[in-house]
Amino acid sequence: MLRAELLGRQAQRESAARTYARTIPVAPVTALGAEVTGADGRTYLDCLSGAGTLALGHNHPAVVTALQEALASGVPLHTLDMITPQKDSFSAELLGRLPGTLRDRAKLHFCSPAGTDAVEAALKLARHATGRTGVIAFTGAYHGMTLGASSVSGPDRMRGAAAQAQPVTRLPYPYGYRCPFGIGGEDGAGLSARLLESFLTDPGSGVAAPAAVILEVVQGEGGVIPGPDSWLREIRRITAAHGVLLIVDEVQTGIGRTGHYWACERAGVTPDILVTSKAVGGGLPLALIAYRPDLDTWLPGDHTGTFRGNTLAMIAGEITLRTVGERQLAERAEKLGARLRSGLRELARDFPQIGDVRGRGLMIGAELVDAGAGPDALGARPGAPEFARAVQAACLDRGLILELGGRGGTVLRLLPPLVLTDAQADTVLDRIADALAAAVSAARRPERAA
Repeated sequence: MLRAELLGRQAQRESAARTYARTIPVAPVTALGAEVTGADGRTYLDCLSGAGTLALGHNHPAVVTALQEALASGVPLHTLDMITPQKDSFSAELLGRLPGTLRDRAKLHFCSPAGTDAVEAALKLARHATGRTGVIAFTGAYHGMTLGASSVSGPDRMRGAAAQAQPVTRLPYPYGYRCPFGIGGEDGAGLSARLLESFLTDPGSGVAAPAAVILEVVQGEGGVIPGPDSWLREIRRITAAHGVLLIVDEVQTGIGRTGHYWACERAGVTPDILVTSKAVGGGLPLALIAYRPDLDTWLPGDHTGTFRGNTLAMIAGEITLRTVGERQLAERAEKLGARLRSGLRELARDFPQIGDVRGRGLMIGAELVDAGAGPDALGARPGAPEFARAVQAACLDRGLILELGGRGGTVLRLLPPLVLTDAQADTVLDRIADALAAAVSAARRPERAA
């Protein structure tokens, strides 16, 4: 009864813009690791983990102990951008784990505590440092909900008025299953990079020299689409050659999620500006950018925010950063992610509704399609959004929390904590298999009735 009361009052009090609460009607009351217990008394396996925020899972003992000690010690919880011992320790830990030439050299700028504000800061810094205004972004991107971040994102629902926020040129993201160039694979990815170079070198392209190119190494909300390493290296080569800043949005991919500490490390690429949030705060709100020292052309107050000095988030973040590194959780994510993807591909043999399985590390997507429809020239079938919603609901009925993403919400997305056990991974696959069977059976019932 408590669950129904909580959900009912939420529906009355909160805005129509709420999202997860609609598709995942759970009222969590306790949680540990990869498990969440709701007000209905049921325990769920959490393959959402705060949209990838909880790298160490819910209530990791080391994090909880450190937070309890901090609260008992009287440390200031809110310090704007003033230095504290906790902020100093967090900064040192983060700087020592940044990719490539940013490591131990980067400038850090703490932002308001959401990834979208860190994206805003990155875009603003790029414009300030270069004196240019344009940005090149990619189809399918998701960078946040504020005005500038929305303007460089892909979905129509996000752009709207944001389309006028700044000049944005879009390039096709290399989407292997639904290649925008109709050729697929590395060749399609190569054309995406080639088009960027053409924009920058052709005086008749109509594209003015931009301040930056912004991208996700693995598109998350866009449907768990990994950009090939060769493509990312080409983007880096082209931007460096033409004095265009490369912004890599690692809000969801960072801190071990994709099998490397930072997703860009797999290709050996170092961005000029790296955006991080989510897991960097250890489950508490924190967002910042790390960038080349020579780009630090800002004047005091050029980008500020009241809640930049979240002491508890820095304590939790330092422990998370260190634990992911010392326990080799990125390597663990790579192995366990490969096991889960292999299991999903096994399921695809019995369920042709799984059109594609992809991802890196513990950032995994299974695109659901209309198995009865004819494939296109590359073998891709139309997406099946209603079926995907049915599978998500059936997963929840079986005690598995996951979300949907991609075009039309047709991709089952798995973002479990990096501490997911082998046994829990097997349970995830079993529950997805049961949910698929139930959704297929339900879809067939109207046919039999007819």
